[in-house]
Amino acid sequence: MKILVVTTWFPGAHDPATGAFVAKDVLALAAENDVRVLHLVAPRLHDGGPERTEHGGVPVRRLVMHPGRPAHLARAHAAVAAESGWADVVHTMAFSTLLPFLGRARPDRPWLHTEHWQGVTSRRHLALPLRLAMPVLERLLLRPDVVTAVSEYATAPIRALRGSRPTAVVPCIAATPAVPPARRDRDGDRDATLRLVAVGFLNPMKDPCVAVRTVAELAARGVDVHLTWVGDGPLRAETEALARELDVHERLTITGSVAPADVGAHLAAADLFFLPTRRETFGVAIAEAIAHGRPVVVGATGAQREYVAPRVGALVEVQDPAAYADAILRVDADTRDLTAADVAGSIGGAFAAERVVAGYERAYREAVAGPSRPGRS
Repeated sequence: MKILVVTTWFPGAHDPATGAFVAKDVLALAAENDVRVLHLVAPRLHDGGPERTEHGGVPVRRLVMHPGRPAHLARAHAAVAAESGWADVVHTMAFSTLLPFLGRARPDRPWLHTEHWQGVTSRRHLALPLRLAMPVLERLLLRPDVVTAVSEYATAPIRALRGSRPTAVVPCIAATPAVPPARRDRDGDRDATLRLVAVGFLNPMKDPCVAVRTVAELAARGVDVHLTWVGDGPLRAETEALARELDVHERLTITGSVAPADVGAHLAAADLFFLPTRRETFGVAIAEAIAHGRPVVVGATGAQREYVAPRVGALVEVQDPAAYADAILRVDADTRDLTAADVAGSIGGAFAAERVVAGYERAYREAVAGPSRPGRS
């Protein structure tokens, strides 16, 4: 099948982490299909490189698009029309990719849209102008032939909006090793340090400052603990300053951005995954930690409720360092006797690439075979 992926979220030289999960989908689809990408790049993320490039062998056209500029939206709409003539199906990914179709014709090919944006599930954290505009903007989700989202949590509001129009869950791909790396024998290891790892953007939604305060709480209880945070982001300086203020800076390592292929090594080196996230539409890092055989302690709001089994992790309802510290100590004690395979077996291969591709291919067939649907014009 010939698939044109249109997305505002995709890695680039200027920001290799943005849309990494979209890139995983693209590469997995390209293993069995002919895929091209139209990347609608935010001006602040454009690196001035060539318009035509590639990602992992997949052709990519990059077009600058500011979502608030009508001329940019019109240009993006024209680009979709030009590129889609080659395709069997158009696959848009992320809500802002729908904006070029506001008040304009839909693609003239079967159309699947995949939603990742947290603003669809909760508007509380949106800026006021966007929050006021959402009742109009969300109606863009009525127009694709089929819409998928990455979890039941993310799909529920879309299904309520679309009614009988086809809507389905297709999860994100979580890197799933054939054999999860063995867990350290904590009782037989001279190094008694409890090694925690977090993976994520250093932003308010991931709440790295609560993570640092939790490390300080554990240290105050006499626990020899170290947290490695894999990622970077706008709160890095604040996070490091707080660690110095609480005198736990030697117990914190922030790696900065790393290649997705290198995340597994950090998970393998850890005893437990810890992320005090405020909300997740899916939680790729959480799922990957479990797939690598590591117990997890994470925030409770979001799709992680759908796959974090109580025997391999804990969901913490409040952003409170003492509550997170309690959960970490409890999970660490309760999972000491579990092997990496025991932990990974709690999700099996549910988020492996082949499962995700199969879900998308079912959605493509439904979009291609379906009659003219309400909202198609």
